[in-house]
Amino acid sequence: MQHRPRYARPVVTRSKLVLEMAGQLAADNNWPLQQASISLRPQGGDAKPVVLFGSDSYEAIDQVARGEVQLAIINPAEPITLALRGTGPFKEPIPLRAIAVIPSLDSYAFAVSERTGLTSLEDIRDQKYPLRVSLRGQRDHSNHFFEKVVLETMGFSLEDIESWGGQVRYDPGLPNGVSTSGKNIELTRIDLAKRGDVDAIFDEAVNAWVGHALDAGMRILPLKESVVAKLESMGFRRSYIKKERWPKLPADVLALDFSGWPIYTHANVSDEVISSFCAALEARKDHIPWQGEGSLPLERMCKDTPEGPLDIPLHPAAERFWKERGYLD
Repeated sequence: MQHRPRYARPVVTRSKLVLEMAGQLAADNNWPLQQASISLRPQGGDAKPVVLFGSDSYEAIDQVARGEVQLAIINPAEPITLALRGTGPFKEPIPLRAIAVIPSLDSYAFAVSERTGLTSLEDIRDQKYPLRVSLRGQRDHSNHFFEKVVLETMGFSLEDIESWGGQVRYDPGLPNGVSTSGKNIELTRIDLAKRGDVDAIFDEAVNAWVGHALDAGMRILPLKESVVAKLESMGFRRSYIKKERWPKLPADVLALDFSGWPIYTHANVSDEVISSFCAALEARKDHIPWQGEGSLPLERMCKDTPEGPLDIPLHPAAERFWKERGYLD
């Protein structure tokens, strides 16, 4: 029996070509443009596309709310929790739904040089301290969501710091010099603090830099219980930066959680689309790198865990899919 040669549909060839090229470029750390926005639409016609946005920006929440994006990713989980509740900067609730959450255990830290004499964020406010603070250079990073909401909860802002004679600067990379843009960083943000160019560093990814900050003579400021309680009522989670992990800390530091990379959507996205998303994620789980070893742990990604907070409901189609596949009891 003769077999006909497999016919490659032109639409598949064209789409696979650009997707495979994009995948290769996104995995190349020498290529600076690594955040993907993919638009999939039927061949011909003017049907509305399905858009998948592989960013970490909280600004994508508004795009999901407007129906411009059907799948987005954010780090950490808290902004979408606040959006669902209509708290913090969100004036009304946005009916977001989760598809899954990639585990990533983390906290957010406020560090100041010991030479400032500051022992709390309240000291900055009460003393109207002219703080020179280094923030993450990526302007749409969720770091800046945290800074804005936390400081506003305490009654001041980055703009106030500048008005007191301080400086707010946006520097590349993590505090210890790990690049997030593919560019080499010769002078790290911790180096800037050592030299006296800045007095403070506010950032997440604490495992990468808190130890270096303590070695450089910086203090990690604890949040007060009353402040954390207010933030928890909005949808934040508390965390602790542990003395057991960093012996130079005088004690455990009460902080905010910065865990999880939720994959989320809008409640009005159709079950058919969401089921297709889940099936594609399951089919490609062996090909997607994450912070752990092996394949994506789907059995952990569809339920609430410390490293993968899930404080918004699963989309009904996602919940049904994970249950049918045995990942969710």
